Amino acid sequence: MNQCNNIKGRIHSFQSLGTVDGPGIRSVIFMQGCPLRCVCCHNPDTWDFSGGEERSADELCEKVLRYKGYFGLEGGVTVSGGEPLMQSRFLTELFKKLKRYGVHTALDTSGCILDDSVKELLEYTDLVLLDFKYTNEADYLQYTKMEMGSAKEFLEYLEKIKKPTWIRYVVIPSLNDSGESLSKIFDLEAQYSCIKKTELLPFRKLCLEKYEEMGIDFPLKNTPEAKQSFIDEAYKKYEKSLS
Repeated sequence: MNQCNNIKGRIHSFQSLGTVDGPGIRSVIFMQGCPLRCVCCHNPDTWDFSGGEERSADELCEKVLRYKGYFGLEGGVTVSGGEPLMQSRFLTELFKKLKRYGVHTALDTSGCILDDSVKELLEYTDLVLLDFKYTNEADYLQYTKMEMGSAKEFLEYLEKIKKPTWIRYVVIPSLNDSGESLSKIFDLEAQYSCIKKTELLPFRKLCLEKYEEMGIDFPLKNTPEAKQSFIDEAYKKYEKSLS
């Protein structure tokens, strides 16, 4: 994608006030375009790099500032997707502007790219929400079309620069919900001091209608949703292992 100075970003949508994409109350910007093809993806309409609408960093900054009064001490802005790293230079410009107004910035990403422009973006990022998908190379490649090594390299860099990080892990019955897989995810906290929190997100199928409207087959349409009780029990087991 063109990433010259003063470019416009391709935006899929804007959520004014959200509470599930980072700490506190946040505005969430969903970027357009993603190279991954995760079988559990809820936003297939963000895949196309030519979709969405073009917006300047000034336009988005102005829009975010309308809601700044609701953010409180913990809230701010989270950029999600799609894959925001595909538009890293644009987001660096946006985050620079937001930081001038004291807005907390969070980046929700798969960690699929680590180049100089991404490293610059991370300088203006207060928190990374790293979506860690699976715990072995074969599953990573099969179910996301991304190599696990890319996510690990990204996490290693976050550790190097001491960037506060939350691990986010979508729990999918029969695919990545084994005790071994969950233990590996929780064990990352012990291995990397940059990780401040691990979030288990239950797999849901709210996206089915969207896939049908787009004429795309949802790979996990016959997979049961993850039960919240299973998620709660997984947290308890982890907490017990620490005591």
